[in-house]
Amino acid sequence: MNVTCFIKRRKALKMSQCKLCDGICTQATLSKFESNTHVPSLTILTQLCARLGMTVEELYQAEESTVTQLSGALDDIEKRLMMEDYCQAFQELAAIDPDQIQSVVAQMQFYYLRGLMTALTNGNVIDVSYDLSLIFNVLDPKQKTIFTSLGFLGMAEMYSRNHQPKRAQAYFDKVKQFLSQLPDEQQNEQYYLRVLMMVYYTAEFEMTQQHYADSERLINIGVGLCSEQHVTFYLPDLKFLATQCAIALHRPTLAVQGLMSETLAFAKINQNEVVEVKLAALKRQLEKGQLREA
Repeated sequence: MNVTCFIKRRKALKMSQCKLCDGICTQATLSKFESNTHVPSLTILTQLCARLGMTVEELYQAEESTVTQLSGALDDIEKRLMMEDYCQAFQELAAIDPDQIQSVVAQMQFYYLRGLMTALTNGNVIDVSYDLSLIFNVLDPKQKTIFTSLGFLGMAEMYSRNHQPKRAQAYFDKVKQFLSQLPDEQQNEQYYLRVLMMVYYTAEFEMTQQHYADSERLINIGVGLCSEQHVTFYLPDLKFLATQCAIALHRPTLAVQGLMSETLAFAKINQNEVVEVKLAALKRQLEKGQLREA
């Protein structure tokens, strides 16, 4: 039930609690309803709504509309996270009050988004730990949902970016365990995008630790998923990682150039300017290295 809709209507009519409840119920009853601590009887609620020119059904319809809007807003923020548009994502996330979120799933999505983005932007480690621990300690104590693994990813990134690779590895290993047990039944596109995000950041970490075999294995898993599920969003990022691995392993020049071409092609298809910039910088570094060798 959307109590906020009720309160907004009363205030729009400039009607005090005392005036609204006169002859219907006590002000304490109305106050408890508006503070979301107690819903009065249907008879009282019907009379209160009638005095405001609305029906009880409207309160439920408004709630459904609010839930749908919240879900859409969180999904949009998640897309911005994946596009690395952190500034806009944080602005949109700040407009949402987590204390007003009723759905446990929506709460987990909110805290994973805020926690992971804070980690990826080198934010306060206490804020990261608080948001993400709420998921796997409170909201998903049995750790059965994908949000727990996304929370582990956020913790791993936090430790990685704070130069604590052993602790980061412990959390990335938890993510890898999840990735090794993906369900056989078909999932929706959002599920696979989340999986691919975990694959990408885990493969990136393994590469920075010079665990090239593990990194390439994860990259191949990611590319395979993209092909099987017809999801191309993470292909530019994965191909860029494959290029970096090939360079680090001193693969033949033609192989590296081929990976670069694939990376650029997928980046343009997906309008991924971030990867295009990274690729251009990598090419300049290689050119400078070749000039020094000459």
